[in-house]
Amino acid sequence: MTNFTDPIRAGLARGWKVHGGPHAAVPASLSCDVAIVGSGAGAGITAELLTAAGLSVVMIEEGPLRSSSDFRQLEAEAYATLYQDSASRQTADKAINILQGRCVGGSTTVNWTSSFRTPSTTLAYWRDRFLLPELTDTALSPWFQQAEQRLNIGPWLVPPNVNNSLLKEGAAKLGIPAAAILRNVKGCWNLGSCGLGCPTNAKQSMLVTTIPAALDRGAVLLVQTRAQRLAITDGKVRAIECVPVAINGGPGVGGATRVQALHVVVAGGAINSPALLLRSGVADPHGRLGQRTFLHPVVLSVGVFDRTVAGWDGAPQTMYTDHFLEVAPVDGPIGYKLEAPPLHPVIASLTLPGFGAAQSRAMKDFANTHALLALLRDGFHDGAPGGRVKLRSDGSPLLDYPLTDFVLDGARRALLSMAEIQFAAGARRVTPGHEQAVPYTNWGDAKSAIAAFDMKPYLTKVVSAHVMGGCAMAGKPELGVVQPDGRHWQIKNLSVHDGSLFPTSIGANPQLSIYGLVNMLATRLARQLSSRDVRLA
Repeated sequence: MTNFTDPIRAGLARGWKVHGGPHAAVPASLSCDVAIVGSGAGAGITAELLTAAGLSVVMIEEGPLRSSSDFRQLEAEAYATLYQDSASRQTADKAINILQGRCVGGSTTVNWTSSFRTPSTTLAYWRDRFLLPELTDTALSPWFQQAEQRLNIGPWLVPPNVNNSLLKEGAAKLGIPAAAILRNVKGCWNLGSCGLGCPTNAKQSMLVTTIPAALDRGAVLLVQTRAQRLAITDGKVRAIECVPVAINGGPGVGGATRVQALHVVVAGGAINSPALLLRSGVADPHGRLGQRTFLHPVVLSVGVFDRTVAGWDGAPQTMYTDHFLEVAPVDGPIGYKLEAPPLHPVIASLTLPGFGAAQSRAMKDFANTHALLALLRDGFHDGAPGGRVKLRSDGSPLLDYPLTDFVLDGARRALLSMAEIQFAAGARRVTPGHEQAVPYTNWGDAKSAIAAFDMKPYLTKVVSAHVMGGCAMAGKPELGVVQPDGRHWQIKNLSVHDGSLFPTSIGANPQLSIYGLVNMLATRLARQLSSRDVRLA
């Protein structure tokens, strides 16, 4: 699509060591100083820092290597090749759909660029409940600053598109503050197709920043290769046993490979990282592994306006309000963050309420359709304990995440908040994301109807794009899987560097929280393994 250099193809032409899929064959065995499982937010930061310290690194990614030349802004191509389960990963009971990346760069390649530091209230809770005294705003600030500079995270200076402006306008009429979201972009073309892979390389994902830096320093990247099992003896990982993976996630062609490393960093993302440790029989004396996995359960509300919204056009998700997070204590009734997601026809038709004739009518108004979403902050109350990663009979991961009455109470309040904002912004009609909903033409009718909804799984439309927890860090082994420095409590040469570290959900889009925290952990790990001080370039 573009007339400029594709940095990935240019790197391959320079001789990057990439194996698997359509690239060179994966060797039967490899040795290195550090093996990193995954290539997303935590893996990318770790790879750049460890290679800067002069350590030999092998990255193991089960998804394909795709780049700007492949990103054609087509949903049919993007979901099948860049997402877990073709963008249809679900919880065990199929009550929640989960969007999660499965490609080089992980979810950073397909996310919507929203960047928030970890909220102060979240850090305070972690310090108090999980014995993590170092995690203060002051202590983390330099690590965030480095990540923000490296990834060009900053204000989006272009006016918000109509989809986001309506959130701002409706909130303002109700006296609710709304603010702009920081984005990790450089020279953004404002196309709006961030979730389909950036065709201009403007999004500063791991795909175009840290992973190329690591490959230029000699790192090896295995793609379409799954880390199936850690071989552990005498309290140490001796090797990673890997198998080939087809482009659709099924079994691939070729033989197994064995990666031996002095140290192993697991950064496959929440769900996949706990699953790998479970498949490997990693010691779990306190039953914490895979437990307390969080989703920011998301509910939606759809408004139709008399003017064109074109929710697919322009930078996605550039406005938000935390008003409904801040009105109650963090461990009180579940709070929620409101944002305006982009709308593309395939994912919208699968996600928004209605089917059959009702869906057909709704899609006719697609150009005038506006959506709001609410991220529910789970993990801070006994009524929102999150879920549990388990294994199917074939060893693949499965997340069991019950939707409790406590969570669904928050979902009802969020549906009310979003409908009121949309009507305040001038919506002609609003349809809450619930199977008992119909389009409502005024706030009074919507308010009465939402108050009477049966808030139950399946009836309440719930999705998620944020998976956190399952390998929580904590100040003592009874509370978590890994130590405050990211090292496993029982396995000497094993670290975890991804969103599965979080003891609760974040209460905000998690990518910058992963960047900042892992920047600190990986910098210290590099010093321990190499005696060299490094920082993000």
